[in-house]
Amino acid sequence: MVKKLLFILAVAMVSDLSSQLKAEAALETFKEKYQQEKVHLLFDKNSYLAGENLWFKSFVFDGYDPSMISTNLFVELYDQNKTQIAKTFVPLQNGRGSGSLAIPETLKENIYYIRAYTTWMTNFSEDFQLIRPVEIYNPSSPEKLVKDSLSAWSAVVYPESGTFIEGISTKFAVRLNSKGFTPSEWNGYVIDTEKPDIKITSFTGFDENVGAFELIPQNGKNYQLILSDTKGAKQNINLPKVASSGVHLKVKSGLESVTLTLNGKNLSASGYKIIGTMNSQMVYKAVVPKITGQVLSIPADKLVNGILYISVFDDQENIVAQRLCFVQHESLKIKRPDLQSLTLDENPRASNSFSIAKENESDYSVLIMDGTGKSSEDDNSLLSTLWLTGDVNSKIIAPAQYFKEKSNGEALDALLISEKWKRFDWKMMMLGNYPVIKNKPENYISYKGKVSVQEKPAPNTDLNLVFSNSGQPTGFHQVKTDDKGFFTLNGLIFEDALKVSYQLNTEQKIPKEQVQVIFQPGFDFVPYKGNMPESRYQLVKRTPNESLPDEVAKYVANKKTQQIFNEKTTNIEEVKLKGKKKNLTKELNNQLSSSLFRSVNEVVFDFVNDNTNNVTTNILQWLQGRVAGLDIQSQAGSYVPMLRGSGVGIYLDEMPVSADISTLPVADIAMVKVIKGYFAAGFGGGNGAIAIYTRRGGITGSVNNSARPSMLKQISLKGYQKEAPFISPDYSSEDFKNTPQDVRPVLYWNPYLEVRQEPAKVQFYNNDEAKNYRIIILGYDKNNYVPVYYDDAVK
Repeated sequence: MVKKLLFILAVAMVSDLSSQLKAEAALETFKEKYQQEKVHLLFDKNSYLAGENLWFKSFVFDGYDPSMISTNLFVELYDQNKTQIAKTFVPLQNGRGSGSLAIPETLKENIYYIRAYTTWMTNFSEDFQLIRPVEIYNPSSPEKLVKDSLSAWSAVVYPESGTFIEGISTKFAVRLNSKGFTPSEWNGYVIDTEKPDIKITSFTGFDENVGAFELIPQNGKNYQLILSDTKGAKQNINLPKVASSGVHLKVKSGLESVTLTLNGKNLSASGYKIIGTMNSQMVYKAVVPKITGQVLSIPADKLVNGILYISVFDDQENIVAQRLCFVQHESLKIKRPDLQSLTLDENPRASNSFSIAKENESDYSVLIMDGTGKSSEDDNSLLSTLWLTGDVNSKIIAPAQYFKEKSNGEALDALLISEKWKRFDWKMMMLGNYPVIKNKPENYISYKGKVSVQEKPAPNTDLNLVFSNSGQPTGFHQVKTDDKGFFTLNGLIFEDALKVSYQLNTEQKIPKEQVQVIFQPGFDFVPYKGNMPESRYQLVKRTPNESLPDEVAKYVANKKTQQIFNEKTTNIEEVKLKGKKKNLTKELNNQLSSSLFRSVNEVVFDFVNDNTNNVTTNILQWLQGRVAGLDIQSQAGSYVPMLRGSGVGIYLDEMPVSADISTLPVADIAMVKVIKGYFAAGFGGGNGAIAIYTRRGGITGSVNNSARPSMLKQISLKGYQKEAPFISPDYSSEDFKNTPQDVRPVLYWNPYLEVRQEPAKVQFYNNDEAKNYRIIILGYDKNNYVPVYYDDAVK
């Protein structure tokens, strides 16, 4: 969020520190060259049944903004032994993507793990890749999942800023840990080991993660913390030894300012430097001659929500104190979408609807559940990923709790006292030790090809490539090999398999049997080196004829009903297809354009079947005045298309080209399509496009399938896996009204609800039981740099 972060400087002149700028220079290098991505996944459900599909919507951030670094996200499913069960990868547009994973029918009941990462993220610690446990049930498994209620818990104490100095009041964070579940209700007190019967201070834990207390230590004293939970379990923990010297940093993060209080004892440095960073960017710097209870203030309104990392350096640029805190927890910058025309009917299978107005957002992710259902946002929300766990890699139970309405800011502050910043290490950076970049971000799907003639490389040779998908040609491309016979294809976006026919473009006719092209993908899944987290569940033997938990029983019933929905939807589509009249222009559009170049807001000009489309000028000039909002401007001798005042891309057979296409023979044009606004292939833009399609073999005046020329050889390239369709019933149709049972936990799932000038309408049908609904809407307001977030139960 570079555009929102402001640099704040507080200066006290100290000549001894004026030349010590290693930390600042190292940080600048890290910020410019080693951007940090983080991933959030919204699942359609919180747990699954073997044999179901798992749908997800992905959000990839660069700091606090949608990432423009990566164009692919890799998603994998593992068991506890790190055996890979399933995998997929999805394209990212402005940091967002969606997909599905098929959970095998035979998968045994257990805790499994979703891993998500980008290629760029593999250059850094695996700890910052997303690893999310998922409960997968299978009633036919011999064992079932139960909560681990037997594992003991332990605790660790952390003094604020890492120092515990004689006579200086110090706040401690107490962090609970367990292989299983930690207690949500617990308390503690502190004693002097020489007077164990006297409680110096007492406290109650905030939650199942953390608690806090404050203490003024005396030299020579040994302090001990006594903890206990409501079940009688106890822990005795020795506090650190009291130091006779050092620097202590006390931080208070409020609505108006972040206040830093610096105290020290028996210090020898000639001056100190305080640096505050957010998202690897320096936002605050102060230089002080000595530390004697100074109070420094950072205006909170100059910063954004997120973790502020404060470091105190001595005159040799050694870190003597450090602290993490959260900025303006009392005022989280969140935009709630405006739900309009909300119409709800709690009767079984009744229709419900509402609309969402467009507010600096082109699309939203919308999930609507039966109000009794659990969501993946319950424990790990978009907000907690963006502001906490995306940068803090320790085990935090239900981090979403710290960003819900009326959440406890003191609990979050105590949690951050117990954390250490691990995105970068000051000492290593100042020594010049930065991450080694081995894997650069790919440009969507890329392939490296090698051309051989009679098994010898074909250097500096032109090669014609014809692409086809589902039997239909989708583009033509010409490449030239390098000195060793290699070439590269970048920026490909297609699903399943892309057929590539190839032929040498040489005057000398070479038999196709002597020509060979080998393709090597430029993208790949990266093996996970670490171990999966410990599960908080155990497997116990399932007894014969035992009843299933209500949630699992509903999953089993819904799985059967969903099979009926799928069959009915397939039959309906087949009937529609058979009864549909042929439309030559539509058929031409379907033949020439891929699904990524389709839009409900497109204007198609057919030069094959419509004899009225006669072009005697440049094709761009011809379009002037024929499409509302499209303006063809002449700039520096070239024609530049503008749509509603913004430039649009030009594509020739779905490959980007420059605006100078005056040399394109009009007789070779089969179709021109003007797309307004968002379309799937419009990555990096989305304002629209002019797509020009050339005539191919068989396209002479009617639509026919192209016969592949005899000199072409063909190979198949692997693309993105198709996302499984999410089927919901339409109870306005007679085909669904005789469905025997409907206990769907998810009533509506749309990872891309497009919002245009008019509000976007959401319509869904009840199941047989729902009396209230949980509506989750996620997005990002790119104009105000804030997340769009709605998670409410409505009746």
